[in-house]
Amino acid sequence: MKSVKRKNSKSVKLKAKKVKPPMQNLKTDLKKRTYIFALDVIKFIDELQKDRTCDVISKQLLRSASSIGANIIEVQASSSKKDFANFFNIALKSANETKFWLGLLRDSGKADRGKVNKLLDEVIQISNILGRSLITIREK
Repeated sequence: MKSVKRKNSKSVKLKAKKVKPPMQNLKTDLKKRTYIFALDVIKFIDELQKDRTCDVISKQLLRSASSIGANIIEVQASSSKKDFANFFNIALKSANETKFWLGLLRDSGKADRGKVNKLLDEVIQISNILGRSLITIREK
């Protein structure tokens, strides 16, 4: 613990913050991001028109968007490097499928372009993280 003197000459003790290793932060951040992304997709789906097309696409979108985070959670239970990479690969495939469904909703005019683009930006960033992670895993 470190003591610091103030102008009033009272010393204040400062505690050093424990910092998680960078890889641990990345894993936690990715889990949080994918969870929040799935919640954002649920809110987005709830705002869609209630017609047959939106119903079919929204079911597919919900499955693929929630699968991203679910597979990242499964990584924790992986028993081998191959198993670990497999779950990341499935999460990446789900992210790519999510991009497809969001693009269909946007380009068909069934959903608000701005809202779709925000979701697309996030899923693209998540995909990039997953892709880089897979490359790193395969290089080791």
